Amino acid sequence: MAEPVRRLALGVAYRGGAYHGWQSQPDGHTVQDRLEAALAEFAAQPVGTVCAGRTDTGVHALNQVVHVDAPVEREPFSWVRGVNRYLPDDIAIQWCRPVDAGFHARNSARGRRYRFMLLESPVRPALESGVCGWVFRPLDGTAMQAAAAHLIGEHDFSAFRAAGCQAASPVKSLRRIEVSRRGAYWRFDFDASAFLHHMVRNIMGCLVVVGAGRQPAAWMAEVLASKSRDAAAPTFPADGLYFLGPYYDAAHGIPEHTPAFDWLP
Repeated sequence: MAEPVRRLALGVAYRGGAYHGWQSQPDGHTVQDRLEAALAEFAAQPVGTVCAGRTDTGVHALNQVVHVDAPVEREPFSWVRGVNRYLPDDIAIQWCRPVDAGFHARNSARGRRYRFMLLESPVRPALESGVCGWVFRPLDGTAMQAAAAHLIGEHDFSAFRAAGCQAASPVKSLRRIEVSRRGAYWRFDFDASAFLHHMVRNIMGCLVVVGAGRQPAAWMAEVLASKSRDAAAPTFPADGLYFLGPYYDAAHGIPEHTPAFDWLP
């Protein structure tokens, strides 16, 4: 008789600046490659991973959720401390939870959240270099929020989709975009059923254009209706983009908060 699957959910945090995104590549220089290598060291055999959202080059994560089918029996805290021993300093497992065999990190998710941090300053960032976006022109928060409102709901987001996007459909449900400011720092929070490749960064490019007064807020509706990537602004750099993580039905018991949420304003 086959042994039952020991499925585990892991919460992973990482700084994405040094990696070619999440998804495994032949050069081995991705977050998935590093995580699977560390899991293999800990378990003394290969361990595959499935993530909730495949982040792009340079994108950070506070609570990327991954599921694995564990080939060895260990206590949850051992998976955290033991695997972290083999990970580089900029990647760390935050928590581990046993889940039922039907749980799937990607397919079970009800939605996903991203945050973009942006510094408005005449001087480029130094301490925040690599972990915060930057604009030197003053931005109008009211105009950006008005522009963002045109995107809320279920739409075809082809105008904000990268050419290499592998999603089966460009139709997604964008539930919330919230624009706020604290001092010189802008925070943009995004919540959607799922996101297309470069979708947040392409929306950010358009929001900054509106915020800087180069287009009216209503222009965002025109870009959306065009379904053409050529109609939108250039893709904004990834430095300030954070994958906050997915969320699930409460019955799965998946944490939605890690200590990094208290660090990121």
